[in-house]
Amino acid sequence: MTSRYDILFQPIKIGPVTAPNRFYQVPHCNGFGYRNPQGMAKMRGMKAEGGWGVVCTEETEIHYTSDLSPYFEGRIWSDDDIPTWQLMTEAVHKHGSLAGIELTYNSHDAANLYSRASAFAPRSMGITGGGGYEPGQARAATKDDLKQVRKWHRNAAIRAKRAGFDIIYCYAAHNMTLAFHLLSKYNDRTDEYGGSLENRVRFLRELIEDTKDAVGDKCAVAVRFAVDELLGDEGMQYDGEAKEIVSMLAELPDLWDVNLSNWANDSVPSRFGKEGHQEKYISFVKKLTTKPVVGVGRYTSPDSMVSAIERGIMDIIGAARPSIADPFLPNKIKEGRHDDIRECIGCNICVTGDTRFVPIRCTQNPTMGEEWRRDWHPEIIAQKKSNDEILIVGAGPAGLEAARALGQRGYRVILTDAQREAGGRVALESQLPNLNEWRRVIDWRITQINKIENIFFYPSSSMKVQDVLDADAPHVILATGATWRRDGVGRYLQQPVQGNAKIFTPDDLMSGNLPTGKVLIYDDDHYYMGGVLAELLATNGCEVILMTPAPTISAWTEYTLEQNRVYKKLLDLNVTLLTHHTLASLSPQSATVTHTISSVEQTLACDAVVMVTDRIPNDSLYHELKPALAEGKIKSLRIIGDAEAPNIIAQAVFAGHLAAREFDETINPDITPFKVERIKF
Repeated sequence: MTSRYDILFQPIKIGPVTAPNRFYQVPHCNGFGYRNPQGMAKMRGMKAEGGWGVVCTEETEIHYTSDLSPYFEGRIWSDDDIPTWQLMTEAVHKHGSLAGIELTYNSHDAANLYSRASAFAPRSMGITGGGGYEPGQARAATKDDLKQVRKWHRNAAIRAKRAGFDIIYCYAAHNMTLAFHLLSKYNDRTDEYGGSLENRVRFLRELIEDTKDAVGDKCAVAVRFAVDELLGDEGMQYDGEAKEIVSMLAELPDLWDVNLSNWANDSVPSRFGKEGHQEKYISFVKKLTTKPVVGVGRYTSPDSMVSAIERGIMDIIGAARPSIADPFLPNKIKEGRHDDIRECIGCNICVTGDTRFVPIRCTQNPTMGEEWRRDWHPEIIAQKKSNDEILIVGAGPAGLEAARALGQRGYRVILTDAQREAGGRVALESQLPNLNEWRRVIDWRITQINKIENIFFYPSSSMKVQDVLDADAPHVILATGATWRRDGVGRYLQQPVQGNAKIFTPDDLMSGNLPTGKVLIYDDDHYYMGGVLAELLATNGCEVILMTPAPTISAWTEYTLEQNRVYKKLLDLNVTLLTHHTLASLSPQSATVTHTISSVEQTLACDAVVMVTDRIPNDSLYHELKPALAEGKIKSLRIIGDAEAPNIIAQAVFAGHLAAREFDETINPDITPFKVERIKF
């Protein structure tokens, strides 16, 4: 029986190898790198099991002079690294998929904090890797140095072939690599690697030719190329030199993997870019080459994927974030289970695995990064061990996930919520400016819960102690959320702010109670909330000051690749931004604020103050039920999510999933509940 989606499952030849379908997990960082090879391999293998026809590594250092510390990326410096990569290729090949490796030499983007070597760059220039402002410079690469880099790249390709990789990358994207830096119009070298475009392309051409000569008999050679930097005349442009570069090299590689630079443009959050946002920039490539073209655009809709291929935008659907949110996305499309797809919400929590140097995590998929150390599978969970019933109070992200996973295990679950609609904080936050895709956290779980006959949901059901006991469920899980503080207490202030003013919290604004006039937002949360509320109020006619004790606005959004866009949005809305300041006192028409370093005070006129600081866990029911647990009226009592410890949505979902996995298990708090990768002596 034919299907509209059959084109997605057609094999496609890539040089000497053939991909089994059109689903291609492009290279993406993950926080595992060389430090956690077992975790990395199991995570990649899970993608292959889920139907991704090609599964690639993260950027993989070819030599110690391109050491990307403090980040944990891949390494293939020597033959000693081959066994690490064999773990991955074997895990991917086990399911009939191809394995790709992205070789990289990162020029001045490599801080070399570990190796303490001097990186080679087009000229001696400031290091941009590491923390972004490292106090050092790269070395100007001589022609002999470039020959050395080519040799190192060739040797790494040969090692990759020995490790079992099917596709070997030449990487010229994201404004990170030497190959990309040499392409720049600001490459002012006076030898044959600078000046004219033909000269600037020379090094990339040589890398491709070297790699094909070394491994092209058995391995496909791919080029990852950023066709636009969104910098106008200051950078690479899809309708300028990028088109000329692709024309020059059109038939040389076996595959083109094309995207935007830098990473923040390639992986733009859903707040600032929607599905298919790169099509405008990459669509020209297929017109210039007969080789297969991979593109990305955070595609989660099967119809959008088919459309992209049928319209000639690309031959193969590339994905990083959608493959993280649902490693089994291809199989679900193949089986016609479209409503089971766990769609990416574009929050970029996955990115923070790399930027915070920890194993990857995902808001939608709580098993991401836990495949090896906890032996979690995104689609399979242990069946129930008893016939006991569980009552879950609270249907926010933690409660919904706990109910769904416990129901999947086969337990009878009673889920209640005081509100008419499930979703808790996500139902409210997804109504804030440009966060509508975050509602997928609720929608997917509600869809799954509605399919499970042993889960019973009762909205508009506020629960007190006697209500819980009257439910006669032996096990109680509380996911009752948290409430934003209105007294200013948070990371910086340990005592309530003194004075009298019109005080609002995010809870007020999300319930539709908006201040008017001049509004001061005090942001001691440092993630998205302060900036989003500033946007909300500014678009509703308020004159807004966004103030924070941190050195930057929405400081933590640096790690989700959205801080620059947050700044631009707020500046475009004429929001006044004030850093390094905290509240001293309040009055009905003003706030006295203090510089956190100089202690200089100033008075800001304002009609209202919005406190975005700490949250208070809604844990009173938990404490009130403890005597019932001690008296044996209930068998177990657990508190999860924000009610236990307020955190990001991803942590709430994880907490719900963990509670479901651990139910009916004996947990020893003295034993680490996951495996740790250690060197054996």
